[in-house]
Amino acid sequence: MKGDTKKTWRHNLIRYTFYFAGLIFFGLGVAFTVKVKYLGLHPWDVLNVALFEHFGFSIGTWSIFVGLILIGISLLVSKKYVNIGTFLNALLIGPIMDFFLWLDILPDASNNWTDYLLLLLGIVVIGIGGGLYVSGGVGAGPRDGFMLSMSEKTGLSVSKARIVVESIVLVIGYLLGGPVFWVTFVFTFILSPIFQFSLKFFTRLRLRIS
Repeated sequence: MKGDTKKTWRHNLIRYTFYFAGLIFFGLGVAFTVKVKYLGLHPWDVLNVALFEHFGFSIGTWSIFVGLILIGISLLVSKKYVNIGTFLNALLIGPIMDFFLWLDILPDASNNWTDYLLLLLGIVVIGIGGGLYVSGGVGAGPRDGFMLSMSEKTGLSVSKARIVVESIVLVIGYLLGGPVFWVTFVFTFILSPIFQFSLKFFTRLRLRIS
């Protein structure tokens, strides 16, 4: 019994270490992309930046507000996609991003080709962070949970539900004056393969060390 308890404790420690490390990487990656936001952002970040520029607070604070709203809707549609990891994701990624921006240690936009490198670095770090926190098996983020709920409710595939929801979010963000440029439309195509590779790599790593 004592051995089983120790094994369970070690297993959970590893899972949550992966999860929280992933959140930190994810928040750092978003902070990188926000630094060069004139090149375009992911639709959800377009919305968060637009809300920040219109109503104040901080980008991270709006990330929390939007995340909690999505969790509320998901709870009404299908509670199975909401757990402790979903709430932690909604509450922590925004402040982590704000913290890195507050530190002012990231390069500012220079309006030349190096900004594209900074943006690519941000996307890579986001992909690594996303794969890392999901590999912990603690739970999906509020946006992913919302996509799954909408997919289940409407009968659309997850990919089609994502396209519909993110298109609506992008239009709202654009109408509010959010930063939309060509990178916005290729963001997912760059991010998805990095995320998939990261998820497989860290899942294997976690299982190996557990």
